[in-house]
Amino acid sequence: MKFKLLLAFSFWMLLVAVSCNKDDITFDAPSQQLSFSKDTVFCDTVYHQVRSETYVVKVYNNEDKDVLIPRINLEKGSASLYRINVDGKPGFDFKDVPLRKKDSMYIFVEIAPEATGPQAIAEDKILFNSGAGQQHVTLFSVVQDAEFFIQTPTNPNLITTHTIWNKNKAKIIYGDLTVNPNITLDIQPGTKVYFHTNSGMKVSTGATLNINGALNDEVILRGDRNDLDHDTLPKNWNSIRMEANSNLNMNFARLFGGTRGLDMKQNTANISNSFIHTFFEYGIYAVGSTVTAKNLVMNNCGESCIGIFRGGNHSYTHATIANYSRTMGSFNRNGITAANEWKNAAGTTEQGALQRLDIKNSIVYSDRDNSVNFEQTPGQQFEFLIQNSLIKYSGVPEAGFPFDNNVRVVQSIKNEDPQFLNYFAAKMNLRVKTASPARGKGNLTVAGTVPLDIVNVSRTTNPTLGAYQ
Repeated sequence: MKFKLLLAFSFWMLLVAVSCNKDDITFDAPSQQLSFSKDTVFCDTVYHQVRSETYVVKVYNNEDKDVLIPRINLEKGSASLYRINVDGKPGFDFKDVPLRKKDSMYIFVEIAPEATGPQAIAEDKILFNSGAGQQHVTLFSVVQDAEFFIQTPTNPNLITTHTIWNKNKAKIIYGDLTVNPNITLDIQPGTKVYFHTNSGMKVSTGATLNINGALNDEVILRGDRNDLDHDTLPKNWNSIRMEANSNLNMNFARLFGGTRGLDMKQNTANISNSFIHTFFEYGIYAVGSTVTAKNLVMNNCGESCIGIFRGGNHSYTHATIANYSRTMGSFNRNGITAANEWKNAAGTTEQGALQRLDIKNSIVYSDRDNSVNFEQTPGQQFEFLIQNSLIKYSGVPEAGFPFDNNVRVVQSIKNEDPQFLNYFAAKMNLRVKTASPARGKGNLTVAGTVPLDIVNVSRTTNPTLGAYQ
């Protein structure tokens, strides 16, 4: 019995000794410089007092010994707009940070700044002080002052008086923002409007939305995620919903990244010099509406760039309507879809006459076999004219109309690659190359109605099809 007690005692003493030796680690001062996963952290544009995404820097100890980093700190200390988390601990100044040999640790970075003007730069450094000399990682971000429009159970988020938005502050919308009936919202050049996830805008009956951008000072309407990946992803927000008898005037605007862009029902829209791209369903979804568009560029929409339902009255002049996508490859991805029918929310089918659909001096193209889909209901009016345009066309069943020997298809080109410079949304340079079949093929009289292209280049001689001369 005594022998068993002695054996048990000896075992526990040995275990304690081994445990103590295991924790007895010696950390030395670094004799070599540390290395980092990046030397600069570019935080995406952030808004006044709103926390950014969290960014990561990895710190590597390349030595064959365990080191103790004497100090890691933000250069601006507690006054910094940034906050860091070092190896699981938040703060701005850290002493004697251990790092095992051939190992790494994470530093997490975020910013929740206060803006000092419409747009400012926030910069700081993470400093690493050791026997091997001082090193740093630069932190950099653009900060925008912002005005928030937040829908809550007690705040319906309404614009109730005639209102002007300018670029002094970005507009951040949470939930739905509604422009009340018979009210006008004017959005001035350079204004940026950001929609949070599942958010959007409604323009009520009789209301008017004027989006008044300018060349090189466009109005931006997009989701509120500013990281570069989200510039080319749809469904970050919902749509701008135009109610019956509302009005839209849009010039020099960029609208992208939602579920539907312009969601219109029995309203009037005038669109010029604008980009609409990267929507999960439609860039323009128009039910029984009147749309006049000039110098319009569209791309990367799941169902169709333009969806025309229950007829209406439509004109697209010098438009570049492409539909190429790396993210929505299994969708229809038409350029223009037009139909007499429309199924309402109750599931009932409604019909309307297509009084006019003019496609003039334009490009309607896709990486699918067909870019145009016309669905005429027998007995319903369905008037269209394709004049001096280049389209992707696969035949009567798919397109819904004959191309050759059709009096409604005038001096137009089918199935010749327009030779865009770069059609994917990340670059989206939908100018055409010098050898493009679209060069010099526009009708001069039509071009005279839109004498300047989307970047103010004259097209009064040898007009090129599409929005760019």
